[in-house]
Amino acid sequence: MARILFGFPATDGGAGVLSAGWWDEVNDSVKWQDGIFFSLCAVYALVSSVALIQLIRIELRVPEYGWTTQKVFHLMNFVVNGVRAVLFGFHMHVFLFHPKALTLVLLDLPGLLFFSTYTLLVLFWAEIYHQARSLPTDKLRIFYIAVNAVVYFIQVCIWVYLWVNDNSVAEFVGKIFIAVVSFVAALGFLLYGGRLFFMLRRFPIESKGRRKKLHEVGSVTAICFTCFLIRCFVVGLSAFDSDASLYVIDHPVLNFIYYTLVEILPSALVLYILRKLPPRRVSAQYHPIR
Repeated sequence: MARILFGFPATDGGAGVLSAGWWDEVNDSVKWQDGIFFSLCAVYALVSSVALIQLIRIELRVPEYGWTTQKVFHLMNFVVNGVRAVLFGFHMHVFLFHPKALTLVLLDLPGLLFFSTYTLLVLFWAEIYHQARSLPTDKLRIFYIAVNAVVYFIQVCIWVYLWVNDNSVAEFVGKIFIAVVSFVAALGFLLYGGRLFFMLRRFPIESKGRRKKLHEVGSVTAICFTCFLIRCFVVGLSAFDSDASLYVIDHPVLNFIYYTLVEILPSALVLYILRKLPPRRVSAQYHPIR
């Protein structure tokens, strides 16, 4: 199948051959593969370190509150990015594992953890929105846990089936499932991020804090909605086009672009936007996890 989607558009036959040759040369070069995957390893390690440093700063600031939503979010960011860093650091082994199901598990699991990490923000916003509207919040956390449990259960079933009976149909189903999960996450951000944003806009009192919160919610919503939508599109595309596969070592450029857009940049931007430390005193906006 021709690499139409990921090659450069050719204005003539010579340019088309040149661009296709460049793409193949980079993908087939061990030096390029190592350089790109080790670069991903380094960037993921950097983001993971930032999340850990921020977690330590929060713990030193408010140690008496236990594991708050903010602390759990930064811890999960540290874990997700740290795992990715290790995987790309050992890419020569990860992409060549047999059975192939093991490679799929190692590459997909951090994506599921990323889903759990960032939908935690959706849960937090949903709780704020429901409290502001005097709506019940007791079932929101249960719903979050239930959704994640179902997602992990289905994914584990797919992995087990692939381990026992490795075939293209099961791999196709697995990719479509990841695409659907990503689309649901994008909708979650659009729904509750949008609701909270417009609720804050209608807030009658103008203040610096309100403007900052508007910017925070709006920016994080846009970033997370976009990254999950891109993940949905690319993973869905890879289910139908083998040239768009992310599970092979000879697609380093595609992997670099994909992981930069759907995990590295979103994580870095969100960590920057949410860098503010919590106040030392008890705040209505700072809820410990029960």
